[in-house]
Amino acid sequence: MTLYERLQQQSQAQRDAMRDIPLIRAALDGSITRDAYIAYLTQAYHHVRHTVPLMMSCGAHLGAQRSWVQPLLAEYITEETGHEHWILDDIRACGADADALTATGPNAQTELMVAYAYDGIQRHNPMHFFGMVYVLEGTSTALALGAADGIQKALKLPASAVRYLRSHGAVDQEHIRFFADLVNRVDERADQDAILHAAMRFQDLFSDVFRSIPLEGQRAAA
Repeated sequence: MTLYERLQQQSQAQRDAMRDIPLIRAALDGSITRDAYIAYLTQAYHHVRHTVPLMMSCGAHLGAQRSWVQPLLAEYITEETGHEHWILDDIRACGADADALTATGPNAQTELMVAYAYDGIQRHNPMHFFGMVYVLEGTSTALALGAADGIQKALKLPASAVRYLRSHGAVDQEHIRFFADLVNRVDERADQDAILHAAMRFQDLFSDVFRSIPLEGQRAAA
């Protein structure tokens, strides 16, 4: 069994449970409110803006024995640069003040997830970062396009208000193939264990980010 197959197998129950999180269920069935969607985008901004810095930190800690990972990280960095600005644009397209919303800082759950990502890279094993990649990109591939359709239809939003979700739902399908090829090349047991452990933790942490977003004012589904 490849490392990517092990990741899928061990995280299956957690991934299935994500569909029952109220915010995700509301996005998929079209019962989400504009305020809840904007609140989601705000939290997305607060972790997505760390993606490139985390990749750079990972690359700096890899060491000579993992130098083969660095050019692959460079490709990731090129792909991911500026995505936090897409989120800000989506917030503005919803009619909200992106600067005011993001100035309030992240929810505690979002802050903890980001802190755990930095801590794992710097204190434990830089390959820990790929556990986060697995969870965030896997979630996007599985849910983003369906959520974008449900949100846009329910809230009668322009396409410019769901750019982040739509782009990640499509692009991350390619990223997942790239990611699977990368992690399946990891042959050090300690690195494999670090990725597996981190993925389980990030699955819980990312789920908590969604659970932290309130659904006040959620309208009934048609």
